[in-house]
Amino acid sequence: MSDRPSSNVDPAVAAGFGHEWSTFQQGEDTFSADDRAAIFESYFHIFPWDRLPATPVGMDVGCGSGRWSVMVAPRVDHLHLLDASADALNVARKNLANASNVTFHHASVGDLPLSDASLDFAFSLGVLHHVPDTQAAISKISTKLKPGAPFLIYLYYALDNRPAWYRALWKFSNIFRVVISHLPEKPRLWISQLIAVSIYWPLARFAALVEKLGFSAASLPLESYKDRAFYVMRTDAYDRFCTRLEQRFTRQQIHNMLTVAGFQDIRFSDRVPYWCAVGIKR
Repeated sequence: MSDRPSSNVDPAVAAGFGHEWSTFQQGEDTFSADDRAAIFESYFHIFPWDRLPATPVGMDVGCGSGRWSVMVAPRVDHLHLLDASADALNVARKNLANASNVTFHHASVGDLPLSDASLDFAFSLGVLHHVPDTQAAISKISTKLKPGAPFLIYLYYALDNRPAWYRALWKFSNIFRVVISHLPEKPRLWISQLIAVSIYWPLARFAALVEKLGFSAASLPLESYKDRAFYVMRTDAYDRFCTRLEQRFTRQQIHNMLTVAGFQDIRFSDRVPYWCAVGIKR
């Protein structure tokens, strides 16, 4: 494991994620195999596995608990896991204790401790909207990829494919995020769990009922949780309301950032979560 000075990171945000993954460790005893596989597929269904060489080496940028690296490591020759939080890396190390083909790096996306053009692929899921300069982060990752290497990214969307009432509802909820995210550690956790119980779970169950009655639930808030366990809702409620720095991007903005960073053949997923995209290093 490398331990290098970090850049393009908000220390308070990194500390918050360290607390999140120390609390919700995403181990096999809490994060069900069905939920892990379903959510993994929602991200990786557009990833071009067939483009990888016989012995691919890749990187998980902002690995957190290592919940997705657990699924990727068995498919590749070597995987580098990087996070700006030492606490998060400790959890990832525990979750990948049986993997012999991984290396852990305590560093930020602004200080990637790998040689340029050394990687066959990379992915960063739900991370780069929490750094000060998302464009710079994507460009930095690009320098570490070989030509032809795929990069899978998930960034919070700007609700650009949602109606006005949905965007207004999000703006209202964001007021609570701003306030809650600046509270001390324990109140943040307690309030986020109250939100999971009183908002996430009822809306998810309502969406499931709507679908069971034969109607589409696609336009309903939090409908993506209709088939998820409560543990996933608890984790995501903390993630959503306890993070100080959150940026959101339109599909076009993400396409532009990837293009500027040197990616081509950019594809977007047509399903939640939005936006998930993959680009090929030029």
